Amino acid sequence: MTKDSEPIVKSSRFVCLTIIIVGTIIQFSDESEFAVDKSKRGLIHVPNDLPLNTKVLDMSQNYITELRVSDVSFLSELKVLRLSHNRIQLLDLSVFKFNQDLEYLDLSHNQLQKISCYPIVSFRHLDLSFNDFKALPICKEFGNLSQLNFLGLSAMRLQRLDLLPVAHLHLSYILLDLRNYYVKENETESLQILNAKTLHLVFHPNSLFSIQVSISVNTLGCLQLTNIKLNDDNCQVFIHFLSELTRGPTLLNFTLTHMETTWKCLVRVFQYLWPKPVEYLNIYNLTIIESIRKEYFTYSKTTLKALKIEHITNQVFLYSQTALYTVFSEMNIMMLTISDTPFIHMLCPHAPSTFKFLNFTQNVFTDSIFEKCSTLIKLETLILRKNGLKDLFKVGLMTKDMPSLEMLDVSWNSLESGRHEENCTWGESIVVLNLSSNILTDSVFRCLPPRIKVLDLHSNKIKSIPKQVIELEALQELNVAFNSLTDLPGCGSFSRLSVLIIDHNSVSHPSADFFQSCQKMRSVNAGNNPFHCTCDLREFVKNIGQVSSEVVEGWPDSYKCDYPDSYRGTPLKDFHMSDLSCNITLLIVTIGATMLVLAVTVTSLCIYLDLPWYLRMVCQWTQTRRRARNVPLEELQRNLQFHAFISYSEHDSAWVKNELVPYLEKEGIQICLHERNFVPGKSIVENIINCIEKSYKSIFVLSPNFVQSEWCHYELYFAHHNLFHEGSNNLILILLEPIPPNSIPNKYHKLRALMTQRTYLEWPKEKSKHGLFLANIRAAFHIKLTLVAENNDVKS
Repeated sequence: MTKDSEPIVKSSRFVCLTIIIVGTIIQFSDESEFAVDKSKRGLIHVPNDLPLNTKVLDMSQNYITELRVSDVSFLSELKVLRLSHNRIQLLDLSVFKFNQDLEYLDLSHNQLQKISCYPIVSFRHLDLSFNDFKALPICKEFGNLSQLNFLGLSAMRLQRLDLLPVAHLHLSYILLDLRNYYVKENETESLQILNAKTLHLVFHPNSLFSIQVSISVNTLGCLQLTNIKLNDDNCQVFIHFLSELTRGPTLLNFTLTHMETTWKCLVRVFQYLWPKPVEYLNIYNLTIIESIRKEYFTYSKTTLKALKIEHITNQVFLYSQTALYTVFSEMNIMMLTISDTPFIHMLCPHAPSTFKFLNFTQNVFTDSIFEKCSTLIKLETLILRKNGLKDLFKVGLMTKDMPSLEMLDVSWNSLESGRHEENCTWGESIVVLNLSSNILTDSVFRCLPPRIKVLDLHSNKIKSIPKQVIELEALQELNVAFNSLTDLPGCGSFSRLSVLIIDHNSVSHPSADFFQSCQKMRSVNAGNNPFHCTCDLREFVKNIGQVSSEVVEGWPDSYKCDYPDSYRGTPLKDFHMSDLSCNITLLIVTIGATMLVLAVTVTSLCIYLDLPWYLRMVCQWTQTRRRARNVPLEELQRNLQFHAFISYSEHDSAWVKNELVPYLEKEGIQICLHERNFVPGKSIVENIINCIEKSYKSIFVLSPNFVQSEWCHYELYFAHHNLFHEGSNNLILILLEPIPPNSIPNKYHKLRALMTQRTYLEWPKEKSKHGLFLANIRAAFHIKLTLVAENNDVKS
């Protein structure tokens, strides 16, 4: 939101390089898929196994000593070749005769002493700087490089017409490496550069400036000098050197990099440049030596708009701070930047100042900075980032007498709020305020400018935003990322809010009505929060899914579940919970209805399968078995009385008494029948159980009549139960008449099962087969009688 607070001054250092970067490097960005990086590999020659379609080749920082035609001739599509920081001593440009598309060639930082020329017309960027050339390596063929933008050269000596072959070219950037430049004392050389927008001169880093060459440039717009070492004695030599370079009216940007000087000489350089046409003066890596004393400075009319000094090393420890700060505070320019310095203070101008922009980033200023300063009446932007400010209340008071101040950046300090009970006082025109990276808490919302439009509070210690913040009705953009907020603030108190950044907080259950209350929202970033994927989040997810992805920044990748563990890492767009699991009333109704349906179903099944009947049978069986336990042991150990108990329907009694019983008794089989063997006085169930238990086997005469008899089913039930209880196979089924399966009631499922699983004897209709049928029954008893006899023998 307030990242680029100083657009003019911040870009001034690079304004002269923009054309070069755009014109020679960015154009190759789309060739990255055909780029080969062989830098820092310890290679002594170019590999011969490179892809034929290579367009960008980086061979820098190796040990290559020579370049041959065969090294690059097969790379017909090559556009960029970087060979810097190698050991090449000789170069024949004809090695590139097969590389007709080569546009970018970097041979800087080698050991080149000589080049052999060859007519190549494709170069846009040619860098031969930081080599060992005695004279500028200019070929007459360079005059055909109509597309050349960048030219880097090295030389120990200069001659006025060295650059004549390229004088007609409109170069964007010329780099001259003069580190090894040397002439005899009192000897002067000259060099004419007719057309160049930017000139960059690099001198020896450890030598006092002593170059007395006269360099003239017709259309120079940007001048950069690197490695300037000055003292009071050679200061005039440097100013004289600048006299020719700064003569033209087109020079707008002047940059000094790696400059060591006395304070006196620095002030003299300022004084020299003050009436010149330079509009932007930049100094990077400035070291002040020897002493700092009061120097007189005449603030005459100047075209200088901005002075920018970054990274000052002060080797003077005892000095007058007034002497130092006054020179800067009284400057009649629009923009001043002094950053990354040991300055502990800055004086308030004595008279109404022309400053519109002040940037004092990364100094050691305290809360007393510009205290009661009423002369900064035109100041619009003030940047005090990375200082020692601690009290937000005092920062507000500082702005009270700055009627034009619109943008204030006090981020990366140690600011606290809530120290004072009285209301904060701010400059009335402030609309952009950066308070990020401090230690502010919720109370900061009681100490803010009333007309604030853009507010940056990211990386503080804010836990909540007060519901009533009536003073911020003009707020349009709010950044509260990297705090400890637990909910989205909503727009009830921010009626004009259109941009909200609240990522990396502790928002777990954002308000579902956020988007309804923030109708003007055009950008919101709430990602990277620990969302609790529960029922409470469903409505928010639904609403955010209906908003355009252009409005919701980072959706859906930055919005993921953090709780519960089963959903951790799940994108919110994939989080779903049913209405049933989230609606308690609906859940209770559903469970009640399910239980009711289940109860009705169970009741119906019980009635359908006659479960009550089986329960009564089990109950009576249990009671009979309990009574049997009370019978004396000697009675229980008596011998069984019958070979078989016959169960049949009264409608089938004629067949039983006339056919079955006579035959079996004739064969010596003792039969138990209910009409002659039931004991009077006992219940029917008890008589049935006793007869079954006193008989070796139970014979059941099955017929449609049997199916309709309830007592027959009692007897079948107990006999079958006794089979499993005793572990014997004591059932004999006789099918007297066929029984259709659908005629057996469902409640008699045991009869169905027995007829399906067990073998039964079917009474034949043919009289000739009756004998065999009865013999089969008798045979069953014959085998059993044998076994019983053996058992009786053992017992005796």
